[in-house]
Formats: sequence, structure tokens, C-alpha cells
Amino acid sequence: MTPLLAQVQEPMTRAELLADDPLWLILLKAVVLMLIGPIMTVVLIVGERKTVGRMQNRPGPNRVGPKGSLQAVADAIKLPFKEQIIPDTADRKVYFLAPIIAVVPALIGLAAIPFGPEVTIFGERTVLQLVELPVGVLLILAGASIGVYGIVLAGWASGSPYPLLGGMRSAAQVISYEIAMGLSIVGVVLYSGTLATGGIVDAQASGWYFYLLLPSFVIYLISMVGETNRAPFDLPEAESELVGGFHTEYSSMKFAMFFLAEYTNMVIVSAFATTLFLGGYLFPFVGVDHALNQGWLPVLWFFIKMGGLLFLFIWLRGTLPRFRYDQFMKLGWKVLVPANLVWLVLIAAIRAIRNEGNVSTGQILIIGGIVIVVIVLLTLLLPEKRIPDDDSVPITGGGYPVPPLDLKVPDTTPRRKALKAKAKAEKKEPAAVAATKEGSDGDI
Repeated sequence: MTPLLAQVQEPMTRAELLADDPLWLILLKAVVLMLIGPIMTVVLIVGERKTVGRMQNRPGPNRVGPKGSLQAVADAIKLPFKEQIIPDTADRKVYFLAPIIAVVPALIGLAAIPFGPEVTIFGERTVLQLVELPVGVLLILAGASIGVYGIVLAGWASGSPYPLLGGMRSAAQVISYEIAMGLSIVGVVLYSGTLATGGIVDAQASGWYFYLLLPSFVIYLISMVGETNRAPFDLPEAESELVGGFHTEYSSMKFAMFFLAEYTNMVIVSAFATTLFLGGYLFPFVGVDHALNQGWLPVLWFFIKMGGLLFLFIWLRGTLPRFRYDQFMKLGWKVLVPANLVWLVLIAAIRAIRNEGNVSTGQILIIGGIVIVVIVLLTLLLPEKRIPDDDSVPITGGGYPVPPLDLKVPDTTPRRKALKAKAKAEKKEPAAVAATKEGSDGDI
């Protein structure tokens, strides 16, 4: 008699589990992902106003709900009922389409983010992710890039100069910082060997990339602030220069959609940074098979990490002043992009050395630290650049000449002298007497 051999069920990959999801589970995940953006927007608006208020020593919203916690809900109810004003010079079709283009890509980007490991939902084995694509990183980058078209079209379709300037600024800004962001992700792809977001999280089980690839992490943080048009890089909506920027001519629900797009983009880039550099949903210092990395607990770790990055957005807004446009573009093109390229060359060299020789990571870090110290010492030994003495007027940061120290303000101006001379001349001339008046005086 042939013995019955028990077949052990092989573990399924993340992509296989998602492909096996029934239709009702896919719809449930899609609905939850669509709600994450609006719910996080409501939470972030109140949290940002309260946090910035505390930084500025004021209470913030404190009227609607307990300690002002329902202020964002009140605003969300109010905005759809506000009067809608459309400029006569607006291109109506594009004017209506622009907010939709800004919002939809922001919501789609969350589909490729892995929020947790394998779980069971109503008896179905699945992972907390909607889709696992071999190029999931590119999907999120593409969604972030397409969203800027909504801002550009909103500025152009408004038929007003200030929104148009804001839209043009946004186009240049996103092109500049999208390059820096993409280059910062290349290091992660080189280390993990995959473009799938779930695979990148699994590759960080032995070490998070935020300290292994610290320059890439720092450049990504700066780029994500510029990508989302947030302070101190909020040049497309600079109130002090452009009234309100690209959304100046928008009101009612369309204005609310731009707000929703901005905060949803903040959530996406923060979730993306968590996935790429902070180990995703993994708890630190324990293995993947540990109880803290099983079930629904990893979802909590993911949102805690993402919340820390979202707080960074608020902290920067309450701390740093807005950059000048030339400073902003110089930072992107002359600092972040070259630094990223040099860092990628170093990563490729380190990977080649590790693959061909018996060199450990610790030895590489020690050698790299010594090289950095030597470079710093050499820069300190370089003589200071001497500024040649000349008779030119010094220029300030704004490009205007500084008045000379021996400036003497004249007591009067040539125009004032001319007016005084004219007034004296008018006083010396005798008043003309009318003939009728002289005749009447003679009769008397």
C-alpha cells in the first residue's frame, strides 16, 4: 500500500497573493485607499494649524469641536456650498479639468504602497497592498509627475497673470526636483536589486537604507518638499508675490480639490520615503518572523513612521522662511543633482569592490570616513580667497547698491528751489485793480 504523502503548502509570493484576491477584496482595498487621502487631509489640516499655532505661541483653531478638532470637517462642509466664481477670461473646459488632474494621480499613487505583510481578511489570505508591480517605484514617480499638469493647466486656464506665473513656476520646480528625487531612488534600486516596492521593503530586513544610503535619504527629503510645493519651497502659491498663485481664481469645491491634492501628495511622498528608506512596515531591530512584524501590527509601525515625516513638513513650514526663486533653483540644479551623481558613482564603486573583493561594510565605512576627514582638513588648509579692493559700490543680496557711508542728504532739491522762487515772485507782483473798481472809488 502506497503511503499518503502530506504535501506542505508552499509560501506564496506577494504578487501571487494579490493575483489570487477575489473581486470583493480588491474593491474593498480600493475603497480604503481612496479614503486614506481625504481622511489624512482632514487630520493634517487640524494638526498643522495646531502645531504651527503652538510654534507661534497662539492657540490655533479652538472653536469647532473639542479644542478645535472638528475645524477641518466644518471647512469640508462649508466649501462645497460657497459661491463659485469663474473669470470671464477663463478657458472653462480646462478650468474645470485642472483640479481633477491634480487629485486623481495623487490618489492612484497609494495603490503600489505596501502597508503591511500577509494577513487574513474574512478568511482570505492577502497582503495589505492593492497591486505589486515589477516597476511600482516608477508608477509612484509617474503619478507625482502627472499631478503637476493640473497646477500648470489651472494657472493657464484662469486667464489671469498671477496664476499663470504660479503655474510656470510649478512646472520649472517639479522638473528640477523630480530629477533629484529620481536620482536619490537609484541608490535604493542598486542596493535592493528591484523596482517593486514590496521587494524593497523585504530587502531592508537586514538594515534600513536611511543610514546605509544617508545622502540619498537627505536628498529625497529635500526633493519631496520641493515636489509637493510646500514651505519653504511654496513658490507656485507665494502669497506675498502672487496673491495665491495658481489657484487664485478658484473657489468653492475646486479650491478644496487643490487642497486635497496637496495633502494627499504629502501623504504619498511620506509613505514612499517610509517604503524606500525606513523599512516600510518592519519594526526595527527584530527579524521578519518576529511577532512584532506579523499580522496587523506592522500597519501601526508604518503609519508612525509616515506621521514622523508628515510632521517634518509642518516643522519646516513653521521654522524656515520662503526661498527666493533663484536660490531655490540653484539648490536643485547646482547642489542636489551634482551631489546625487557623485554619490551614485561612489555607490557603484563600493558595490563593485564588495562583489570582487573580500571587503566588509565596516572597512568601507572606515575608509570612507578617513577620506572625508582628509578632504575636510584640506579645505580648511586652503587659503581664503582675497577680495580685490575696488571703488565699486557693494551689492546686497537683493541686487541693490548700498548707499555710501559719507552720504549727505541735501537740505532742499532743485524742484523745491524752483517752487520757492516762483512763490516769492508771485508775492512781489502788485494785484491788478479793475477799472470799474477805480471808477467807483473816484465817485466816492
